[in-house]
Amino acid sequence: MSAAADPAPTVLVTGAGRGIGRAIALQLARSGWHVLGGVRTEEAAESLRRASDRITPVVLDVTEPDHVEALAEHLPEALDALVNNVGIAVAGPVETLTRDDMHRQMDVNLVGPLALTRAVLPRLRRAKGRIVFISSVNGRLSFPFTGLYNASKFAVEAVADCLRVELRPSGVRVVLVEPGVVDTDPWREMDALLDGLEQRLAPEHRELYAAHFAGERQLVARIRRGAAPAEDVARAVHGALTRARPAPRVVVGRDARVLLAMRALLPDRGMDAVWARGLGLADAGAS
Repeated sequence: MSAAADPAPTVLVTGAGRGIGRAIALQLARSGWHVLGGVRTEEAAESLRRASDRITPVVLDVTEPDHVEALAEHLPEALDALVNNVGIAVAGPVETLTRDDMHRQMDVNLVGPLALTRAVLPRLRRAKGRIVFISSVNGRLSFPFTGLYNASKFAVEAVADCLRVELRPSGVRVVLVEPGVVDTDPWREMDALLDGLEQRLAPEHRELYAAHFAGERQLVARIRRGAAPAEDVARAVHGALTRARPAPRVVVGRDARVLLAMRALLPDRGMDAVWARGLGLADAGAS
């Protein structure tokens, strides 16, 4: 099925091969959209083809300019929506992260999606379409051990706030979807991720952050139990694309709502204390 021959609205979803992106692609396909699903492997493409004949996989790594340029042959002249979902989390204590880590985090989560947005904006303008950024509760408050990820999501939120006003005269709406913990592979594999992070640290850093890692494992075990299904995020995206007046921000998950309420009520020192208690950390400056 080609997008040009399909009278249904067309959406481009990045990172559609797994997790939240796949759930979004399937939700929109079931709702009658023609979905162009950005994937990086043929295995992911074939899985999407089997899942729905309303999904057309396209090879897309948003950090590769050639991939973004090649999209032109797959996109209709008027594109109804773009869902910037693709993202990674480069985790670990901030002082242990390298310059390459910093560039990789920002390239995937910020620079690549913005380059893609810029490339398809003329098509979105023709359709008076919509842009959805899958941000995170981490885009409004900062968690320990995910400093670079937090920074990338804060930046996504800042840019989306600008775009919402800059694109207003052209009728293109911009929405941020802010999930909390979602039941996807990264959270299911978090224990192994923490083990690997700790093992790769230099011995002096391993000793300095031993208590942090121990606390992080306990915290992850607690919060993972309340993880929202990826389908909740997909439904939020569907609403953002179909409501007449979508909210600028859509929070997904009870944990995200609780954390944002705490952030609004507590001073910075209060939030610092919440995280320190959650990780079981002592305060060396306390009397």
